[in-house]
Amino acid sequence: MLGTGRPFLVEIQNARRFPSDVLIKDMEMKINSLEKKYVRVKNLKFLGNQGWELMREGEAEKQKQYAAFVWISRPLNSDDERTLSSLKDMQIMQNTPIRVLHRRSPLEREKTIHWMKIERVAGSSQYFLLHLCTQAGTYIKEFVHGDLGRTHPSVGSILGCRAEILQLDVTDVKMDCFLV
Repeated sequence: MLGTGRPFLVEIQNARRFPSDVLIKDMEMKINSLEKKYVRVKNLKFLGNQGWELMREGEAEKQKQYAAFVWISRPLNSDDERTLSSLKDMQIMQNTPIRVLHRRSPLEREKTIHWMKIERVAGSSQYFLLHLCTQAGTYIKEFVHGDLGRTHPSVGSILGCRAEILQLDVTDVKMDCFLV
């Protein structure tokens, strides 16, 4: 997870009293001052039982932004950039990906790609960074390569060539319900 991070909940079971604002600030400082900087937190606050409700409500509306390093089987041209960048709130259909079928139900899901933008990689005509914002739960790897036709449309089908994802990073999670 890059960027500004993601919302999370910590449940304190069998608490005898509510934590004070001072205690919460102290917890935040202790986490952020740990020697190994694997996790950082900000804006830690007490929500009570409403936290779980907010998290569940936000799931449906949550948007995630990604940076994907992509290879295509032919040189990228300016028409390709315009095509992908012009697609806004595009609906895609995704069957459960082959890579997760062993643990997920075989369903067809409709998901939304809110926007895409291409960033060219200097010195290469077949590699690029694809920045995109999608509805939570979208299988990004499969959206790029198509998963043998199980995701349509895909970046590969839109560009009319083979597309492979080499690296994927989450750059932002938008969950408006936590802006309270």
